[in-house]
Amino acid sequence: MKFQMRSALLLSAALLAPVLLAAPASAQVATSNAQIVQGLQASVADVPNVSAEALRGLAVAHMKYTGPPESRPPLAIQLDQLAQINVEIEFDLNSAMIKPSSYRTLGSIADAMHNPILLGYKFLVVGNTDTTGTREINLKLSQERADAVMQALATTFRVDPRRLQAVGLGEENLQDVKNPHAAINRRVQIFNLGSTGVLTP
Repeated sequence: MKFQMRSALLLSAALLAPVLLAAPASAQVATSNAQIVQGLQASVADVPNVSAEALRGLAVAHMKYTGPPESRPPLAIQLDQLAQINVEIEFDLNSAMIKPSSYRTLGSIADAMHNPILLGYKFLVVGNTDTTGTREINLKLSQERADAVMQALATTFRVDPRRLQAVGLGEENLQDVKNPHAAINRRVQIFNLGSTGVLTP
């Protein structure tokens, strides 16, 4: 299993036909749990105020831009200020059902979140698509897939759900706007949102 680090926590899902951010060419490849933890805790000192609810509103508002993808303004540049890693998560076609082969990957992410170094942080799961299908369908499917990843982390892998948020951005936040149908755009991201504060049972 290969993990790629970037300066914001990112979970890239391959095979999300209409859904999913791949790290830039300069990104490092993480191969151990220690490297995953390091990637998830990087550059989180001055985290911008980002929430699933705010991003959902931005995505809906962004759908008013009807020109070609390269002519649309960026959706949420503050996300680029967060630390991220890339991993592959596979879903059934046009579905939010996570394939069994991806549960090992999710387990590795959960193990990192359970690491004492990261216990004080909360995370945002973001679903993204390419431009296959309508923007409305893409937005809905991306939300369902982000929800599925968050649910698996919280239930199967027992990550405290108070540390997790999920939002779907559909095709509104393409990684490669010049190639809007490219697989690189079909991804699920997980961003480190900074400290949770004190969580009580």
